[in-house]
Amino acid sequence: MSTYFEMNQTSELYENSTVDYAYETTEYIYDESNTPCQKEDIKKFASKFLPPLYSLVFIFGLVGNGLVILILIKYKKLRSMTDIYLLNLAISDLLFVLSLPFWAYYAAKEWVFGDQGCKIISGVYFMGYYGGIFFIVLLTIDRYLAIVHAVFALKVRRLTNGVITAVVLWILVIFVSFPGFIFHKAQKEASHYTCSPHYPKKAENSWKLFFILKMNILGLVIPMGIMIFCYTLILKTLFRCRNEKNKHKAARLIFIIMIVFFLFWTPHNVVYLLLAFHDKGSLNNCESSKNLDLAAQWTEVVSFIHCCLNPLIYAFAGEKFRIYLSSIFRKLIPSQYHCAYCLSHPAEKMERHSSMYTPSTTDHDISAVI
Repeated sequence: MSTYFEMNQTSELYENSTVDYAYETTEYIYDESNTPCQKEDIKKFASKFLPPLYSLVFIFGLVGNGLVILILIKYKKLRSMTDIYLLNLAISDLLFVLSLPFWAYYAAKEWVFGDQGCKIISGVYFMGYYGGIFFIVLLTIDRYLAIVHAVFALKVRRLTNGVITAVVLWILVIFVSFPGFIFHKAQKEASHYTCSPHYPKKAENSWKLFFILKMNILGLVIPMGIMIFCYTLILKTLFRCRNEKNKHKAARLIFIIMIVFFLFWTPHNVVYLLLAFHDKGSLNNCESSKNLDLAAQWTEVVSFIHCCLNPLIYAFAGEKFRIYLSSIFRKLIPSQYHCAYCLSHPAEKMERHSSMYTPSTTDHDISAVI
């Protein structure tokens, strides 16, 4: 993922930056005024605005995804392909949020974690981002097979296949994220240290454009296209089912997944496309450059929040996960505060119910959605 700390150097306008964050804010001699574009106010805003928000995303992302991993391993025992994908989605989000404290400190101060730290944290960050997106796509395909091609799904939706697919996808994630390890470097600029991408000088603009297009194609266009295709056919199949209650619940959840993904990621990608080409036409001025910097900060934080919502959308929205979560909290809360009318052992009852039900080859597995 090309982040704001990478994107700040995606244009010829950005040669020096004042916004700490793997870039500084640009000083560029504009043709008309022949004066530098001062962005000290952007830097001060980022140093106050970004650290607390990154910290909140870190806390909620850590707790939410940590609970998903706990439930999948301790209660669900990773019995299905879907469980494997949910586990890897949670791991991806954890990788992503674990890098945020470093970027929060960087936004407030400067980079103090050395050159190797710059490379490792940047690489982990990108792995978390691409891993999260790719496993969301994989979960979408898994749901598509379970509902639209139910008979075929019985043959392929096996635990072993899930593990193999997850391993292959992680290899792809590492490959896509590898430039983050290679190009990010820590170096002293002016009076402080930065962590930012440094591309080969002879092909610098080509590399920058490549990473912008990679982010948009792999991070939005392809995932969104697959989701629209799969969920459209899923909805058509669901509305032919007889289970009125469950199919409407599943349809609502599908719309939530689509809308949330679109709203949280589209502004982020659009802003970075504009940043890539902001030296062209009407955007080639200091005021537009400042506005794009601010927009990049806001949209990036909004996109970060998505990793906190993944546990709610993909895990806790399901009845089984809610029951397992209830069981965890029941163990943490003293027994005298338990509800007298609640199930005594909700997780165990859910397991017995699941083990007694086996779908026939003609069933559409709506539980794959809800």
